Amino acid sequence: MNPEHYKYGGGATETILHPIVLAAMVIVTIVLLLLPRKYSIPAFLCGTLLIPAGQQLVLAGVHLFAYRFLVLAGLLRFIRFKETPRVAGNWNSIDTVFLLSAVSHAIAFTLLYWDTMALINQVGFIWDYIAGYVFLRYAIRSDEDIIVTIRCFAFLALIFAVCMIREQFTGENIFGRLGGVRLISEVRGGHVRSEGVFQHAILAGTFGATLLPLFVLLWKKTQSKVLSAIAALSSTVMVIASMCSTPLLAYAAGILGIFLWPARRRMRWLRWGLVIGLLCFSFVMHAPVWYIVAHAGVVGGSSGYHRADLLDSLLRHMDQWWLLGTDANATWGYFMFDTSNQYVYQGVTGGLLSLIFLIATISYSFRRIGKVRKSVEGSDRRSEWLLWLLGSALFANVVAFFGISYFDQTRVAWFALLAMISAATAADRALSHTQPTEAKNDYPLRDPALKLRSTSLSQ
Repeated sequence: MNPEHYKYGGGATETILHPIVLAAMVIVTIVLLLLPRKYSIPAFLCGTLLIPAGQQLVLAGVHLFAYRFLVLAGLLRFIRFKETPRVAGNWNSIDTVFLLSAVSHAIAFTLLYWDTMALINQVGFIWDYIAGYVFLRYAIRSDEDIIVTIRCFAFLALIFAVCMIREQFTGENIFGRLGGVRLISEVRGGHVRSEGVFQHAILAGTFGATLLPLFVLLWKKTQSKVLSAIAALSSTVMVIASMCSTPLLAYAAGILGIFLWPARRRMRWLRWGLVIGLLCFSFVMHAPVWYIVAHAGVVGGSSGYHRADLLDSLLRHMDQWWLLGTDANATWGYFMFDTSNQYVYQGVTGGLLSLIFLIATISYSFRRIGKVRKSVEGSDRRSEWLLWLLGSALFANVVAFFGISYFDQTRVAWFALLAMISAATAADRALSHTQPTEAKNDYPLRDPALKLRSTSLSQ
């Protein structure tokens, strides 16, 4: 593909909308608008994840993806039903930095190109990111909603795993018959790279890999042992069938996070040990420390060096992109227009502020998990595991971001994870375990946010 075609994301030039997809969209829209909120989570997730991202209506050059119609229906439900509170724990720091990341990206991109098509492109970006995220924050409010979300992911993972196994044997992607994804599977190094409903095999495998800790959570938190075991197996199948290194590394990161549970009280030491280890590596390596990524390929045909070169090029050309991003990254070297790294993509397309806010979204999510886990430590083991496994899933995504940017419906799983973290770290969870401490105070803390802050400061 011509690198110039990547400027505004590429895409089809004519409508691709299968009758089955249209019928599914109508059904999901009715469920989102009319049925009780508890049905909105499975309806939204099934609709947005089972429909290929390429299914779209093209009007006057504007791409109206099926995903965007469903997000709009979800947002209309959010506006229509005046429930209090609208989101779990009210607005928090994760929401703020996520919103700032999306808005700063849209502003920088529009100013960089200063073109009507760039503005239209970023209206779509805001539609995809902010509207989708806000709806999931509205829909996921409690532990029960978190479990419903994970169960839905479990059933979806089973469907995807079966389809990806079929793809391995036939070389045909069954979702390609609908349109919006390739029909004939990619083959690299003699191996079929199964994609399923996703836009790339890496994204298909990454979707499965980052869900593994959540399926362990399902085992720990519920009686659905069979479902959680099948879901974990499906996750593993998706990773293997994708035949890509990034999903395998994300999968390993999720497992590592789970097995670090015994060291949960010593995470500060582990983080500092990691920093010191990287500094030591930087002294003995003959290349910058981020070239460790170049050796991370574990599947034949992997392009680990390209990922490392992307990071290196981003840092060496910071003067070109820090303010508004850049359209010159294709000139940095071979294949540099392919920003298959979420951190590089964020910087190149949105500038330094957008990248900082993405990192802040990750940082604040870990921070909230850590603070609330400490507040329930020793008094609620099940909640501790809930928070720890959400953190493991977050860590898996952090690792996956080094190998791919989420440019299809994989972003829905990312939004859902952030929404689950916000719901799990809402103020009432910490407060329910701080009654003895509060009893010693001469005054009650009325505001839940202040109570959570007081709890975390007392650690």
